[in-house]
Amino acid sequence: MQRRLMIFSIMLVLLLSLVACAPGDATLAPTTAAAAQATAPANAEIILSTTTSTQDSGLLDDLIPLFEQQTGYHVKTIAVGTGAALQMGADGNADVLLVHAPAAEKDFMATGAGVDRRLVMHNDFVIVGPADDPAGIKGIPLAADAFKKLAEKQAVWVSRADDSGTNKMELTLWKAAGVDSKSLPGLIETGQGMAATLKIASEKAGYTLTDRATYLAQQANLQLDILVEKDPALLNVYHVISVNPDKFPKVNAAGAKAFSDFMVSPDTQKRIAEFGVAKYGQPLFFADADKTDADLGLQ
Repeated sequence: MQRRLMIFSIMLVLLLSLVACAPGDATLAPTTAAAAQATAPANAEIILSTTTSTQDSGLLDDLIPLFEQQTGYHVKTIAVGTGAALQMGADGNADVLLVHAPAAEKDFMATGAGVDRRLVMHNDFVIVGPADDPAGIKGIPLAADAFKKLAEKQAVWVSRADDSGTNKMELTLWKAAGVDSKSLPGLIETGQGMAATLKIASEKAGYTLTDRATYLAQQANLQLDILVEKDPALLNVYHVISVNPDKFPKVNAAGAKAFSDFMVSPDTQKRIAEFGVAKYGQPLFFADADKTDADLGLQ
């Protein structure tokens, strides 16, 4: 019996030695690090230029780590107003854009600076202000009428004034109200993002226009209520756009496509639709990759 055990032990040692010395074994069983390196993209850095609302709402903090984990890309996020984001694309200084100003996006595409513009999601804009609402706009159905009354009451109005998608919508509404916003006696121009602008509006007991997602994400630190909402004119639509590599050869086209594909994939769309529900009792964004602009009423 002892002899059989000795023979078995010797054979096992010989077998393990053969496996350890077999040619090509490192290729057949690479380490985890080597495997990760083998599948990493050749150009792993992507520059994402995006509106501040996707950052301030916390959405990108939820999505980008997942994208990086799945693809091996590393995303450098630059959160600015949509106007500045589009300009970065127009200058070839970004690889992919996530923005929310459809008319300006179409102008951008017309120049040939962008390719593959895809619908991602929407939420809406709301007008917020002090709970006591000194201008008396609460519940007015049309945002343009609320703007007109704010002008008549000479209310404190806090504007981002930064050529962002929100600022573009604000100027559209002032125009619809027949008001030159520069003439408002209570105008405060921040030149800052949405979260900072909301904070200033709260401190000054003023009114402002904001996307709903950023407002909900910042609400606990604000003395502002939603006063006007659900006007169809307040629709806020987001698209992802890859910057054209034919026009800008240094653009990371593969990375931009990977990010764009990720944003409209079924799993990501489900995650977008669920984002905010647990914390705020409502979604901060509505997933739209299965729709068209026409479905949302955009021309």
